[in-house]
Amino acid sequence: MNKVIFIGNLTRDPESGTTQSGVQYCRFSIAVNRRFSRDNETTADFFNITCWRGLAESCAKNLQKGRKVCVVGSLQTSQYTANDGSKRTSYDVIADEVEFLPSGAGRADGDNTQGTENNGYGSNSGGRNSGGLTPVDEDDLPF
Repeated sequence: MNKVIFIGNLTRDPESGTTQSGVQYCRFSIAVNRRFSRDNETTADFFNITCWRGLAESCAKNLQKGRKVCVVGSLQTSQYTANDGSKRTSYDVIADEVEFLPSGAGRADGDNTQGTENNGYGSNSGGRNSGGLTPVDEDDLPF
């Protein structure tokens, strides 16, 4: 099974377009903070995300640099030859779902809405948490 889930912030505004066959895409990157750090310094990993069709349209319209998202998808690798002749590997996430999350202080335009988008259809859950998740106090966990 190839499935990844990341929560992070966009590092730049999304780039969108259509392929020659008319399929819409959207690309963006997110910074994901590591859970543990050395010397109390926050360390982040950066991931390139690609969305297709209706999900791409929704992400292009609603996302901007700094926005917090949850991305569910699969990891895709590709190999290429760099200009210097060396072989390189690229790791990209193909998004199946993107959930727009509220930031701690909200966005600059005051919109602090939340929605889930699904690959291919771009249907919004209307602010409802489709995953059925509820906040849990860590003190209530049995482990």
